Amino acid sequence: MAVALPAKWTTLLAGMMLAGMAQAQQPVPASAPVAAQGPVVVEPERAGNTQAEPSDAVEVPAQGNVTTLGEVRAIKPEDDEPLDLYRFKNPVQAAPNRFSKNWSEPPTPEQVGMSGGYVMMGIVYGITKAAQGLNKLTGGPDQIQSAIARPPPELTEDERQRAAEYCAAHGCTAPER
Repeated sequence: MAVALPAKWTTLLAGMMLAGMAQAQQPVPASAPVAAQGPVVVEPERAGNTQAEPSDAVEVPAQGNVTTLGEVRAIKPEDDEPLDLYRFKNPVQAAPNRFSKNWSEPPTPEQVGMSGGYVMMGIVYGITKAAQGLNKLTGGPDQIQSAIARPPPELTEDERQRAAEYCAAHGCTAPER
């Protein structure tokens, strides 16, 4: 919702923003005191004079305690998973229970984008569940079935005899019966 401001308020707000930006862009002078634990001695620079006299030194009081961080070490992530800086890592690892088989992790934003969005994923999920229910009502076989290996093909008696003749002529081993 846009709110119209009177002209004088708009001018005042614009002036304050310009003043803030101008102040933020001002360079810090080289002789500005730096916050430290104790008083800081600042020596003024003189044009053409590289040596300052001890009487020219000015003592500036410290501006509060400055805390520094300790050593920061980076830890290499595991190789089997990509690095995700914004991932929440739960410190509690629960043991598997009866609900674990039906639980699946929610999709990542990348998976949602690749699947067509949340609406499309919901439509596909609904159609899949409806098809499973219809399949269960009609008593049909599951849509996804485990693979069953078939036995190796058997040679007929004629094919075995031809293979034996070929191997006898060329020096290979004939297939067994």
